[in-house]
Amino acid sequence: MNNLFRLDGKVALVTGAAYGIGFAIAEALASAGAKIAFNCREEHHLEKALADYRAKGIEARGYLCDVTDEEQVQAMVAQIREELGAVDILVNNAGIIKRIPMHEMSREEFQQVIDIDLVGPFIVSKAVIPGMIEKGHGKIINICSMMSELGRETVSAYASAKGGLKMLTRNICSEYGEHNIQCNGIGPGYIATPQTAPLRERQADGSRHPFDSFIVAKTPAARWGTPEDLMGPAIFLASEASNFVNGHILYVDGGILAYIGKQP
Repeated sequence: MNNLFRLDGKVALVTGAAYGIGFAIAEALASAGAKIAFNCREEHHLEKALADYRAKGIEARGYLCDVTDEEQVQAMVAQIREELGAVDILVNNAGIIKRIPMHEMSREEFQQVIDIDLVGPFIVSKAVIPGMIEKGHGKIINICSMMSELGRETVSAYASAKGGLKMLTRNICSEYGEHNIQCNGIGPGYIATPQTAPLRERQADGSRHPFDSFIVAKTPAARWGTPEDLMGPAIFLASEASNFVNGHILYVDGGILAYIGKQP
């Protein structure tokens, strides 16, 4: 049974995996036997990430690449194929968020979020799918969000992108399932990362940050998620254990989407 979850010899490309959720997923896939490739847009981020992977005992390959630039992506995928082999597993993790009220957000700011969070996964998926068809199998995991199901103030661009990514996931399933390519999504809840650390800092009087209290109260698990909470779901969706799971969004949110909240 454990062999169903092994990824020995598989080539996994995890975009934006220099830290946080992407790094944890890459670490998980490596622990199951996969060969790891990842990208960064900045040289200094790339070098730090490579050092962090080495510290974990992972021989990851890093590439300078902007996922919104199709020529750069095609060149990266070709280089990965030459150095490691054709990509078996793609995790579209690279993304940004801009928390700006919609009526104050510029078109350029909205477009940047859409380009990175939605157009980027389209470009990278498009680049790896031919190799997957050639090999007769492939796994694509899109990092979606609860914001593909819920709205919230200040995240109009992010919610639009993640809602689109949910539907791109289902369409890749529909279009390429016959080639033994499974495309699924992971929808993280609120995850404790360096980016969310300010929202969890204790106040001067020792009380929780108001947003921290809000999230814990809305989560049946009564805590924030951790990057490690995404490791098992990622291995499952990348492995043969999920060969008949396609077009599905697996929400890893501690139960938020199932919960109306406590009565005041």
